[in-house]
Amino acid sequence: MKKLINSPDDVASEALEGLILAYPELVRRLEGIRAIARLDAPIEGKVAVVTGGGGGHEPMWWCYVGRGMPDASVAGNIFAAPPPGAIYRTAKTVDGGRGILFVYGNYSGDVLNFDAAVEMLKADNVPVAVVRTTDDVASAPPDRINERRGTAGSIFTLKVAAARAEEGVGLDEVAAMTSRANYATRSISLALSSCTVPASGRTTFQIGEDEIEIGMGGHGEPGVHRGRMRPADELAQLMMTTLIADGAANPGDEVAVLVNGMGATPLGELLIMYRAVNKFLKEATIVICRSYVGNYSTSLDMAGCSISLMRLDEELKRLLLAPAYSPGFTQG
Repeated sequence: MKKLINSPDDVASEALEGLILAYPELVRRLEGIRAIARLDAPIEGKVAVVTGGGGGHEPMWWCYVGRGMPDASVAGNIFAAPPPGAIYRTAKTVDGGRGILFVYGNYSGDVLNFDAAVEMLKADNVPVAVVRTTDDVASAPPDRINERRGTAGSIFTLKVAAARAEEGVGLDEVAAMTSRANYATRSISLALSSCTVPASGRTTFQIGEDEIEIGMGGHGEPGVHRGRMRPADELAQLMMTTLIADGAANPGDEVAVLVNGMGATPLGELLIMYRAVNKFLKEATIVICRSYVGNYSTSLDMAGCSISLMRLDEELKRLLLAPAYSPGFTQG
């Protein structure tokens, strides 16, 4: 295993330290815990949006903190949920008096630890709401959407949550809009290779040189289809057909599009995939409002990509396009 690391045990901590050193104009470290916050938090009278998750997915979740983005993010070890105490302390640090909204991916460890932090905050009479992102269509059928994983499409939900909170509305209103954004978002992934977890030095799953897997999770969770490698246009067609069949968009809808790299895929290949996605949507008479191409939620050094669609209405569109300034996402 060749990695630009020091000790496998320190990867998450040192990556977070590097993030803070690289972007001192946007974020600061919270003392004594592995978490970061925007420089001006807590903001009095504003709902605080707090996210977090395991390392290895950068820029998700840690790099999405700043103005127009979440107020704070709590960091776990590689592919591991952050501990409840750190989540609780982070939320208390950025609480501006209007309550806390937790937004995070729907994974068992995260659910367990964030729920424990919620109970601690409620004991302190701090209002709390939770939205778990569930955009991955491969992880459960439509009638069990609340069991789905949160993947790269979570960036759309985080962006909408933060923009709505910036407008100074109450916790219930921010949570409702965040849920609306989550249910408007669908994602599907494609794995070309596995990733190598530094602590073990081994790949998380085996896949042949001429094989691909559709629906693979970011930690190596099984997908829904394994087959032979095909040209990019055919793979994009398969992925888009899956999304549309799941109700991601209908003719005449306006959408935001994300073609996301899994960590080891060159930008040129992502752009080739986007070219095919763009063609598919135009032929389906689905209108592209805004496109994003690049690494937004990775899986260490996995090769592959994911495609996300968010069906927009006027309010979701306004919030998605609002200005944002964070290490991993800036616009406006």
